[in-house]
Amino acid sequence: MKQLALDIGLATGPTLGNFHAGPNAQALQHLRLSVGDGAAPRSPVPTYLWGDAGTGKTHLLRATYEALRDQGASVGWLDPSVALPSAFDERWSAVLLDDVQLYTTAQQAAAFNWFVNAINPTAGAPRWVLAAGALPPADLPLRDDLRTRLGWGHVFQLQLLDESERRAVLREQADARGIHLADEVMDYMLTRFSRDLGSLMQLLDRLDSFALRAQRAITVPLLKTMLQSE
Repeated sequence: MKQLALDIGLATGPTLGNFHAGPNAQALQHLRLSVGDGAAPRSPVPTYLWGDAGTGKTHLLRATYEALRDQGASVGWLDPSVALPSAFDERWSAVLLDDVQLYTTAQQAAAFNWFVNAINPTAGAPRWVLAAGALPPADLPLRDDLRTRLGWGHVFQLQLLDESERRAVLREQADARGIHLADEVMDYMLTRFSRDLGSLMQLLDRLDSFALRAQRAITVPLLKTMLQSE
């Protein structure tokens, strides 16, 4: 049996509105207030999110990025896939740093430069810094000056949804797609796959498409057939 990927890709369109907060409602509310409507300047106090894989860190950063861009803001983005980070851009109104625990030496240098220039710009008001990682700031394997700055402002630990919350989200998403998801199918999904909600949503999407192609109702045998065919 193949395990599905843990993260939701950008094609799924993460937004603050479609993030299922559960125990992370305080962090979500903080981001909504920080993004605002673009009319008021954002707080210069940085924000750091941390938690296990599947808690929604990248979803929230991508959602925040898109929300700011929708307001017409220019935003700096850095994650481990950006091999050659650019210099800080004075046009940025915010800086977003994802998966900071994986940064190379060069990426750490860029992140530190961005952080310092955002908080103490040569021109204009301070910019907001939003970062995320798998560990609390004090435990990050980063250079000291960057690690201490990431823990300076608002810090939120994100938690995985519990089973009842994941079940409710699955039911809600199935209903939105017009899918009849029997209890035994949901039980199979929840007991045999990742606790990560993103993985479960990908599984639901693939199962829906497979059932449509096969012109069959969604059942546990159909789910097994799909997994065996991959």
